[in-house]
Amino acid sequence: MKSHILITGATGNVGTEVVRELQRKGIPFRVGAYDTAKAATQLKTAGDIVLFDFLDPGTYSSAFEGIEHVFLVRPPALSNVERDIAPAIQAAGKAGVKHIVFLSIQGVENNRVVPHYKIEQAIFNAGIQYTFLRASFFMQNLSTTHASEIRDQDEIALPVGNARTSFIDVRDIAAVAVCALTDAGHANQSYTLTGAEALNYDEVAAKLSAKLGRLIRYTHPSMLNFIWRQLKAGQTLPYTLVMTALYTITRLGNASIVTTDTQQILGREPIRFDQFALDYRQSWERQAAIPG
Repeated sequence: MKSHILITGATGNVGTEVVRELQRKGIPFRVGAYDTAKAATQLKTAGDIVLFDFLDPGTYSSAFEGIEHVFLVRPPALSNVERDIAPAIQAAGKAGVKHIVFLSIQGVENNRVVPHYKIEQAIFNAGIQYTFLRASFFMQNLSTTHASEIRDQDEIALPVGNARTSFIDVRDIAAVAVCALTDAGHANQSYTLTGAEALNYDEVAAKLSAKLGRLIRYTHPSMLNFIWRQLKAGQTLPYTLVMTALYTITRLGNASIVTTDTQQILGREPIRFDQFALDYRQSWERQAAIPG
């Protein structure tokens, strides 16, 4: 069966789960990847994987050929939307793409600084039907991006103070994305996707401590301390500033809102943090020392 769905960001947290969900449902799709070999290895498939690079218009035609629906993820390294991402969106429309499901962020409509806002506007201005998945903070960011500080230092060092976050499991985001890509009724809709509860990071640390059997602390770092640590760890300044802007949203309390969008679309309660911590416990467990 011919692929009418293109998945970008397929090797990321959400994209990987979107691929798994489509495979589980037996729905054909195409993966557009900057590194096709990595995508084939990580996704364990030799299926329809084509070269797609936002910065190379020469890759657009083969990626968009015959495609009607696109799952769009912003590459973290690209923050200049007009220069680096809008051309691909415009090319998608010219190639006949009818619908873009874009992985956006919670509260983006009130934060014009982040690239996600500009991407939403670029899709709207291109005249393509859209579904904006305005997702809260991913639970899996704690098991990937921030896993090492939890595993090796027993701490969470994010600059959000006592604010609460309505964390969502990426498996739920992926399930919603597949519904939007394959079911009717989601065109030109914006969904704020959250979990079923809002937690502060002291509560998150306590839950991880309970699952891991050792004390995990939330250190309440300042914004400047967070920026310094990110740059020291080798992150680029543009990436660090985008991350700081996102955590500023959280610190101001804008990530604490719990919605019913996820539950209404999926027909079930979102995955809770305790279940996530149990499922991903291995991410924070230290390797036992091998006797010499």
